[in-house]
Amino acid sequence: MAAREPPPPPPAPAEPDAAGGYEAVAPHWFYRKVTDTRERWVPFSAQDSDRLEEAHGSGKDDEDLVVPTSGGRYDVHLKKRQRVAVYWDEEVSEVRRCTWFYKGDKDNKYIPYSETFSEELEEAYMVAVTLDEWKKKLESPSREIIILHNPKLMVHYHPVAASDDWGSTPTEQGRPRTVKRGVENIAAEIPSGEPLQIDHLVFVVHGIGPACDIRFRSIVQCVNDFRNVSLSMLQAHFRKAQEQQQIGRVEFLPVNWHSSLHSTGVDVDLERITLPSINRLRHFINDTILDVFFYNSSTYCQTIVDTVASEMNRLYQLFLQRNPLFTGGVSIAGHSLGSLILFDLLTNQKAAPEEDERGRGGSRTTLSNGGVEEVREILQKLELSEYCDVFEKERMDRQALFLCTEQNLKEMGIPLGPRMKILHYISSKTETQCSDRNDEALAKPAWSLSPEAKPRLPLSQVSANYPQLNYRPTIFFAFGSPIGMFLTVRGVKRIDPNYSLPTCKGFFNIFHPFDPVAYRIEPMIVPDLEFEPMLLPHHKGRKRMHLELKEGLTRMSVDLKNNLLGSLRVAWQSFTRAPLPAVEAPAADAEAESDAGAEKQPDTKPEEPPVAKEETPPINVGRLNGGNRIDYVLQEKPIESFNEYLFALQGHLCYWESEDTVLLVLKEIYQTQGIPLDQPLPGSQ
Repeated sequence: MAAREPPPPPPAPAEPDAAGGYEAVAPHWFYRKVTDTRERWVPFSAQDSDRLEEAHGSGKDDEDLVVPTSGGRYDVHLKKRQRVAVYWDEEVSEVRRCTWFYKGDKDNKYIPYSETFSEELEEAYMVAVTLDEWKKKLESPSREIIILHNPKLMVHYHPVAASDDWGSTPTEQGRPRTVKRGVENIAAEIPSGEPLQIDHLVFVVHGIGPACDIRFRSIVQCVNDFRNVSLSMLQAHFRKAQEQQQIGRVEFLPVNWHSSLHSTGVDVDLERITLPSINRLRHFINDTILDVFFYNSSTYCQTIVDTVASEMNRLYQLFLQRNPLFTGGVSIAGHSLGSLILFDLLTNQKAAPEEDERGRGGSRTTLSNGGVEEVREILQKLELSEYCDVFEKERMDRQALFLCTEQNLKEMGIPLGPRMKILHYISSKTETQCSDRNDEALAKPAWSLSPEAKPRLPLSQVSANYPQLNYRPTIFFAFGSPIGMFLTVRGVKRIDPNYSLPTCKGFFNIFHPFDPVAYRIEPMIVPDLEFEPMLLPHHKGRKRMHLELKEGLTRMSVDLKNNLLGSLRVAWQSFTRAPLPAVEAPAADAEAESDAGAEKQPDTKPEEPPVAKEETPPINVGRLNGGNRIDYVLQEKPIESFNEYLFALQGHLCYWESEDTVLLVLKEIYQTQGIPLDQPLPGSQ
């Protein structure tokens, strides 16, 4: 009898692991993120974690291996255990290879143990499972006690005080916290990762101030949201193209100019003249609203446009270095004042030195033989043939040559004499092209400002030397843009329908209906015609219910009004008609029939205008967007329709997480590559 008692022992939870033997824990990589003094550990995507683990297991710990993560936007230095931003300035984050976790005090999020202590825990766990000996007690470097009761119950005790005069054991101090082994047991949301293929690059420029949304987040955080929404929209609306591996994703990179402007010392000057009262409001105005006035100052306007252009050129070159196989296009997007800065930059780009690029098949990384041959011919013409090899080594084509400065040529090792010859040739050619364009502008000004044409400042901008971009943008997207208002204030009354941006053929002006900063563009091109902006279709393929209800009620009231007027007209005509003799009955009958026919007409006619309205020919809004519509309005949410004023500020800051905005951007970008949506959205162009 005693021999039969051992088979059903009470400690059942430990039996499965003991029977199955010990299995090593699967590690997952995390990085530490600090926001507003709050610390949390964020898991890398499954794809990035596998890549980091592979590099870690390669046995090259002595070398400082660098692993690109988060779509190439961050580099992880394995030896230093650091995560470093590639394209923008950001504090370095700690990286950790995580296997054991304990529940934190504040938000019940699991926190990983250090790598060395996790190894100790794993070793103790392995011994406990192998020998089936539990109740193991370990002490962490910070004198915290961890007890392994069984595979499913492991607790962490945090000492209340450093010393205990009453002799109580550490396990009796503090509230116990749960300990978990392996990332699969802590319910962490681990993203699968981003597609490796990048089809298109978009630079995003912010508006006034350092904060870009209602939560006072930076442009980097807002663009991260925009990128995440784009990934979900790709999965929802471009699934077929993804399954056929026709597309990867669109990369969005933020462009920050605010910090450069306010590092010029202007904040110190403002501080001296700012009144001490209502301190926070005055500092908020100095840090945000004054950016508009800075842009209207010739001194600070030059700083802003130089920063934006140089930053976009720097990001573009860095992106090409890190993605040598990239053959896609580049677009730009601006929010609020950022859209005006980009618009002014684009209107001052010189298209002539890049005309040969139009026939190049779209590749922006490989240079055609024609471009290199042109540089060789130019050098031969200047009797500088011995430097052809230098220019070929630097992959210099005609476009790059025209963008060269004296410093660039000096860095290439070109002596002073040849440098002067090349620079004189570039300046003489540029002046010839500018004079030709100015003559054309005088003959036919692109912008109707006033009786006198202004070829050098076609938009009456602040006088500044606008830098040139190293690429030709495919599309320009403006979110909540005041471009129309600024053009009007500058004296631009009408935009010539034949005008288009010199180097960018696409332009979309996207705005929320309650955005107090946004203005339209199309009425400046077609001032004599009143028409509504294009309504952006909902990303789920329908109008919002409250808008459909509003339209239905409007249509119903129009129908009721027409029917009521028709009935009143019939009644009035029958009342005012004079009685005729019985002899003339046949004529009266004919008259009545004709009147009835005439009276029936109003009942049928009111239904005709809506049909005619739907079949009206498309409105010609000029060449600014290649003949397509420019103004696009978002659909307000049901709660926003209750009070426009309450949601005005939110309307100006809603674009970063707007699925409808992101979907339009993706649709237009992939349309240039001949890739349509899975299902065309109703009402879309």
